[in-house]
Amino acid sequence: MDKDEIHLRRLPAAAPWGPHADSEFHGVDFLPGDLNEAPEETGMRVNKKYSCLPAEEKGIHIINIRAIEDIGYDQHESTLLNSLSKNPDADCKYGLYFRDGKRKVDYILVYHYKKSSAGKTLTRRVHHNDSSARSTKQDQPLPGKGVQLEMRESEPHVDYHEDDKRFRREEYEGNLVEAGLELERDEDTKIHGVGFVKIHAPWNVLCREAEFLKLKMPTKKMYQINQTHGLLKKINSVIQKITEPIQPKVAEHKPQTVKRLSYPFSREKQHLFDLSDRDSFFDSKTRSTIVYEILKRTTCTKAKYSMGKGEGRKKETTLLNKRRKCGKYGITSLLANGVYSAAYPLHDGDYEGENVEPNDRKLLCEEWASYGVFYKYQPIDLVRKYFGEKIGLYFAWLGVYTQMLIPASIVGIIVFLYGCATVDENIPSMEMCDQRNNITMCPLCDRTCSYWKMSSACATARASHLFDNPATVFFSVFMALWAATFMEHWKRKQMRLNYRWDLTGFEEEEDHPRAEYEAKVLEKSLRKEHKQKEKHRYFPEETANKWRQRVKTVMAGVKLTDKEKLTWKDRFPAYLTNFVGIIFMVGLTFAIVFGVIIYRISTAAALAISSTPSGRSSVRVTVTATAVIINLVVIIILDEVYGCIARWLTQIEVPKTDKNFEERLIFKAFLLKFVNAYTPIFYVAFFKGRFVGRPGDYVYIFHSFRMEECAPGGCLMELCIQLSIIMLGKQLIQNNLFEIGIPKMKKFIRYMKLKRRRSLDHEEHMKKKQRYEVDYNLEPFAGLTPEYMEMIIQFGFVTLFVASFPLAPLFALLNNIIEIRLDAKKFVTELRRPVAVRAKDIGIWYNILRGIGKLAVIINAFVISFTSDFIPRLVYLYMYSENGTMHGFVNHTLSSFNVSDFQAGTAPNDPMDLGYEVQICRYKDYREPPWSENKYDISKDFWAVLAARLAFVIVFQNLVMFMSDFVDWIIPDIPKDISQQIHKEKVLMVEVFMREEQGKLQMLETWKDNDKKKGENCNNHSPRLPRSRSGSLSSCHSYPLDV
Repeated sequence: MDKDEIHLRRLPAAAPWGPHADSEFHGVDFLPGDLNEAPEETGMRVNKKYSCLPAEEKGIHIINIRAIEDIGYDQHESTLLNSLSKNPDADCKYGLYFRDGKRKVDYILVYHYKKSSAGKTLTRRVHHNDSSARSTKQDQPLPGKGVQLEMRESEPHVDYHEDDKRFRREEYEGNLVEAGLELERDEDTKIHGVGFVKIHAPWNVLCREAEFLKLKMPTKKMYQINQTHGLLKKINSVIQKITEPIQPKVAEHKPQTVKRLSYPFSREKQHLFDLSDRDSFFDSKTRSTIVYEILKRTTCTKAKYSMGKGEGRKKETTLLNKRRKCGKYGITSLLANGVYSAAYPLHDGDYEGENVEPNDRKLLCEEWASYGVFYKYQPIDLVRKYFGEKIGLYFAWLGVYTQMLIPASIVGIIVFLYGCATVDENIPSMEMCDQRNNITMCPLCDRTCSYWKMSSACATARASHLFDNPATVFFSVFMALWAATFMEHWKRKQMRLNYRWDLTGFEEEEDHPRAEYEAKVLEKSLRKEHKQKEKHRYFPEETANKWRQRVKTVMAGVKLTDKEKLTWKDRFPAYLTNFVGIIFMVGLTFAIVFGVIIYRISTAAALAISSTPSGRSSVRVTVTATAVIINLVVIIILDEVYGCIARWLTQIEVPKTDKNFEERLIFKAFLLKFVNAYTPIFYVAFFKGRFVGRPGDYVYIFHSFRMEECAPGGCLMELCIQLSIIMLGKQLIQNNLFEIGIPKMKKFIRYMKLKRRRSLDHEEHMKKKQRYEVDYNLEPFAGLTPEYMEMIIQFGFVTLFVASFPLAPLFALLNNIIEIRLDAKKFVTELRRPVAVRAKDIGIWYNILRGIGKLAVIINAFVISFTSDFIPRLVYLYMYSENGTMHGFVNHTLSSFNVSDFQAGTAPNDPMDLGYEVQICRYKDYREPPWSENKYDISKDFWAVLAARLAFVIVFQNLVMFMSDFVDWIIPDIPKDISQQIHKEKVLMVEVFMREEQGKLQMLETWKDNDKKKGENCNNHSPRLPRSRSGSLSSCHSYPLDV
């Protein structure tokens, strides 16, 4: 047939063209223009169900659109027809359903293809098979799949890489159809070059997979939940009335008095379940989980490959490379190799707009993902229903953590206010501020620095008392017990959620191996196969059966991977790289902290040269503030760098499963980020001022820089400044910049790109986007590791150094109130809907929290004993004070130095800066005076204070550890009422099965009795009708059996 000829078979004038809204035929989509050399036999296949014409008018061949325009069917008339037809997008709720408006879209696969720009010169050809039944499931075409494009003027260059991807997609989608899934393709979208495959799981597939996955589903049996009685009931009712305004207005959050008995779904026991509404029996979260499990295990291992013309692609290595790329398990390897660009379940609908239908996403946006409801509880059950158990547990844990911060914040505020109230009564700070004492301090640096009065540090001394007072010791003990109580409270909350979400008997099964692991195993198998081939070259008699060898080679990618596995020898280079890389990163962090120390020392020396008294008085504050800001910027930058490095180090290890990958990634990322965040704080707390030396014998760095000294009031105030700036700055910048600014910037960039594309095609711009197109433009879900990591680092700030900063719980509480709504808004509005994952706990994060809680006890003990002046004050009060007060404590902690003992070139250049000649200057240390026989040696007071400090560390650590363990022991992990309910469920389930067995026995006995009676009646009538004996007997036994 000529190209410009048109063949129309029985095309009536009033043929109904179906509900397609645009000028294209419904169910007919375009394939890439580089596939024009595909054989004509494969042609275009159109699903009969979605054809535009009635069944009796389907024999139509449209050869050339230009020929149709020549006979009068032009753009104007097609627009008129479309204006009179019904909008098909409204029938399918704009992408939430298939084109028939009945089958729900459970999952979306997205792929890229090359779309030709010369749309008017393209040829559409439709080939339709009139047979009413398909021979096999594999012959079932995708709606809209199989359209072939051909260029009129010239044939484009064939891209074999794109052909390879298309063949793999066809093979994979054919396997999905064989697995029972139903697919529909859509390439007529507003996004150029992007195609979508809609996946629907029918009822029989859902039942089969639910049984495989052992999903617990609610049965018809309902039972009463045990209620409290007496005084507890009244207290609970009062609490409910008080907290009613802060409860979210969702049905799932209301207290329940009855609960359905749950049981793992079984097709043989469907009568136990309420299947009156099959459409809602499996919710959207469960349906997407089931489809994702099928996608993960569906294989793509056939040797269907696009061979090039004369390019030498017939080698076995190429075929095996193809199989290696494809991997054993489909969707993970196909996504990794770019065969599909994305795979995700759909959101339930829009969350904003005037005519938006009610859905769970809209309800979550109103009652959870809004800053206006920050004071309300979270609708955790609805979050779990929409996002799954794993994400639900994260937000439940975050809510419990935030609630537990309330009492910690209150106690921290009380401790801070106590410091403010007693600052004027603190005798050591009053002595430091008293100018009558006339204490002259030794210079802070060599030559350029001069002598200075201790009274000039009055403000620092008074401020340090706000955080360095006896109440901070109590607060440290309180926070250690708070951490233990928080962990126990979370375990009990977790058990309640497991009971409510039917996860009590859930055990995580081993995941499918990752695509990278399968590729590595296959690579190892191929190397072993290659070695065997090299060995067989020297023994040709062993390779006589070439056919067998060829079969082994073809099946290498499938079978060898089942026998092989990666051992520690295979991973040794990766382990060595991990060890060296982590050591290098930790060393880099230490080097940066050391660089900041050099900056502080050099800047302090430079500012000390300032001639203005105000400049010299603010040297310490200026140096501390600028150094902390530098540390903050470095920490934030290295956080991102270390996150990428930790992921790369984990990838080269090639863990077998996703769970192993996640745990190893978490451990590495936490280790690097922990060192990065806390190294500057550890330096100030435990190293600054410890290795200074003394006047006349200072310790120098690079023979020119003196080590830093603590302020006369101690290093605790500086530790407080360091901790507060790093904690607040990290939270503010990461929350506002990284979690709000960067996603909005990416969204704006995507919007500008789409706007540029829309300007090229005004017709596509006028169409409303489908749901899967809107979701495709959202950010992909990257996992919960960054969210947990941020909170774990914050938990460390709250517990590890809380003795130096009692207000840390308060700032963490304020941050978390915003963080919950920020994360909720991100999950609901800015991210693609993640695949629901079942989980009964928060995994490795719980062990990390427990480790931080134990470490916090030790660190706070050392902070109190070595960083603060709490122990020296106690020693002075009970050993050296003459009148039992703190008068004379400052003078007791200062040693004397004769200025004539300065080393040459280290004495101040201006010794008369204070207006008088200085003979003796003071410095903070416990050393013998210059008039002693052993001048400048460590005194006995130093050893007494050190012994007291070590004793305090031992007593404090053991006492608090014992109290924490006692809290763990006294609070049961499982609430008593929950254990009773679990036991009650088991008893009720046994009763249900016992009744079922009794019913079966009674029915069997009834059947036997009826059979016996019928047999007796037939025997009584048999002599009269001998010829029809068999017929009468059959009629006797043909009674209906109602089961």
